Amino acid sequence: MIDESWYKRPPGVSDRTSSGGVVVRIADDQIYVALVGELGLAERVLPKGGVEPGESLEEAARREIEEEAGLSSLELIEKLGVRGRLSYDRVCWITTHYFLFVTEQVEGHPTDVEHHYELAWHPIEELPAIFWPEQRELIETNRDKIVRLIGQDST
Repeated sequence: MIDESWYKRPPGVSDRTSSGGVVVRIADDQIYVALVGELGLAERVLPKGGVEPGESLEEAARREIEEEAGLSSLELIEKLGVRGRLSYDRVCWITTHYFLFVTEQVEGHPTDVEHHYELAWHPIEELPAIFWPEQRELIETNRDKIVRLIGQDST
């Protein structure tokens, strides 16, 4: 279980920079959020991952979203925030930069060859279980901003 201990940096752990996004689309006057999960696992996550040498944070976010969610037609709205936590194996401290993107793309075909991800769209008001608590917190604390920005964008 992911608890508060994942959000306290212990001494001696290495650093890793990650980037990803909250990808939304509008359908039937409702905002949907793209979440991904590995086949067979119930809990979902936001698409994100490590920044490669020479990549900007935005480029890494776009690449990770395409790899994990299969979404490539993305319009950047703004940076949503930065969150930090231990990696799943608790050996490094991950600082993740999250961007807000909007898309009209519905179907995604993930390209990650090491994992078998599946994309699912969920209403922003009815999110399923999200594995990492800071990802749910990021969406919830920015919900009004997302609705305002995307609402303006869709008119």
